[in-house]
Amino acid sequence: MTGVPMPCEVEELSTLFLFEKLTDEQLARLCAEGRVERFEPGYLYREGEPATCFYVLLEGTLVLSRRVGADDLEVTRSSDRGAYAGAFQAYATDPTRAHYQGSCRVPEQSRLFILPAETFAAVMRDWFPMAVHLLEGLFFGNQSTQQVVGQRERLLALGSLSAGLTHELNNPAAAAVRATSALRERVAGMRHKLKAIASGPYKRETLATLVEIQERTAEQVSKATPLSPIEASDREDALADWLDDHGIAEGWNIAPTFVQAGLDVDWLENVAAAVDEQILEGAIRWLNYTVETELLMAEIEDSTTRISQLVDAAKQYSQLDRAPSQDADVHELLDSTLTMLGRKIGSGIRVEKDYDRSLPRVPAYPGELNQVWTNLIDNAVAAMDGEGTLTVRTTHDRDQLLVEFHDTGPGIDPEIRERIYDPFFTTKPVGEGTGLGLAISWRIVVNKHHGSLHVVSAPGDTTFQVRLPLTAPDTGTETESGSETGPETGPAPGAETETGPETGTRETPEESP
Repeated sequence: MTGVPMPCEVEELSTLFLFEKLTDEQLARLCAEGRVERFEPGYLYREGEPATCFYVLLEGTLVLSRRVGADDLEVTRSSDRGAYAGAFQAYATDPTRAHYQGSCRVPEQSRLFILPAETFAAVMRDWFPMAVHLLEGLFFGNQSTQQVVGQRERLLALGSLSAGLTHELNNPAAAAVRATSALRERVAGMRHKLKAIASGPYKRETLATLVEIQERTAEQVSKATPLSPIEASDREDALADWLDDHGIAEGWNIAPTFVQAGLDVDWLENVAAAVDEQILEGAIRWLNYTVETELLMAEIEDSTTRISQLVDAAKQYSQLDRAPSQDADVHELLDSTLTMLGRKIGSGIRVEKDYDRSLPRVPAYPGELNQVWTNLIDNAVAAMDGEGTLTVRTTHDRDQLLVEFHDTGPGIDPEIRERIYDPFFTTKPVGEGTGLGLAISWRIVVNKHHGSLHVVSAPGDTTFQVRLPLTAPDTGTETESGSETGPETGPAPGAETETGPETGTRETPEESP
């Protein structure tokens, strides 16, 4: 927006706290290279535009906002003379490559002093060289520290997930090894029994009948349904009594296998009717080997299927073979994260899924959303301390997709609720948390996906709400890694929003709509 040019007076600039220590020569340079303009209500600049100017309020009001989803969230409002906005960190990088990381408007007629970003950077370096070096060190040092600790946070999470995945893979793998070893023994026993049957005085028709019964038995095993403990016990007793009555030794040892396969007394009667009495015991034992073999193969199939599912979940979670940005199904991402965190969640926490499967795919960075889900689920599990219910819910919320993580933990103390998104703030014991999980999650959801992260908490009832736009916003200012593209950064979670020392405020994500 272009304002109405007005005179720039050295005397007026000297009354502002920003410039009160400058010499007359320095003030004259500011007036010569800068300008004063009067603006009608409207935007001075919008988020994502090239950061070209440093604005200082002389009269009126400044309002700073950040984009959250499709809305502009007001973060600071000031009518104090000297409040500033725009390219106030242009000295820290090349001002020609920077973009505004927020929007600024005047809600009433206002008068402002405007300094080009290049001039602001030059005078800062000329007049305050030592201060600039200190500020640059602080600015970039803080960025570097957050990056290093953020990488450590991700590595710690990866290590924990790797340990859990290893444990989860070990169980079905060990089961498959045990079943394979037992299967080898059963197949050897079946061959021995088949040899004994084949060497006996049995007719071809009898052998054909035995093979037919074997095939029907194998088919029956595949259709077996689990019984309750009482039903299983009653059927075992009935089968054991039948086997004893027909002279088959150790029927109590065979009966549980038949029950597991879904066989009953009627099935045994059919076998007895199909074969001669003198070979009944051999046929029953041969069929027992068949049942055991089928059950072991089913166990191997279940184990290897579980391994395949875990590998698929790990692949989905890591998104190693996917484009960084794509239209994603949040339910696939949530399920893969819950699978990866299965061991950490433990048996004492019940997981309930309340998914709205009609939700469309959303434009997202799936790997980074999985990091958000991991942080929120991990915090919920830690809060419940091994006992409780975790509910994951998805639904529509106007033009956004809403994902909720509800836990039955003790809740978040109101005194610290405004600090939970601050970098390095944690309530976990020393060594158990870096305090970056929620800060990183906030940046991924708000800065990178233009959504919102909100918490509602009471004792026994805490819900984190993640809202994501259903359509991709046209921003053009985010780098692929989600970092800011210039020094004119909007406030990080909990960081001060700079509109002047007297008017700095604290922006908390809880205020997001």
